[in-house]
Amino acid sequence: MARSRIPSKQTRMVFAALMASPLEWRHGYDLAKSAAMSSGTLYPLLIRLHERGLLLAQWKEAERPGRPPRHVYRLSAKGLAYARQIELTAEDGVALSVSRSPA
Repeated sequence: MARSRIPSKQTRMVFAALMASPLEWRHGYDLAKSAAMSSGTLYPLLIRLHERGLLLAQWKEAERPGRPPRHVYRLSAKGLAYARQIELTAEDGVALSVSRSPA
């Protein structure tokens, strides 16, 4: 039987940042600013979410010459569905599953 786990506050913050524009590729620095978290917290989380199939990741060439390529992320179809299931709540750290009816 699969366990149902409440996503951590940090996970919910990352999903909130990605849901702002779910089809846009975002680099880690941008997500760190949006989610207000350190890179030491963010990058391991992004790796886990990617390994679970919730995020797509790819290398993107730098827009300015001389800059290194960046790893960018966006929600996968599975990640988008998951993000829609979780509800971000206040500081109490409780997440509730929400059912969204088709509009």
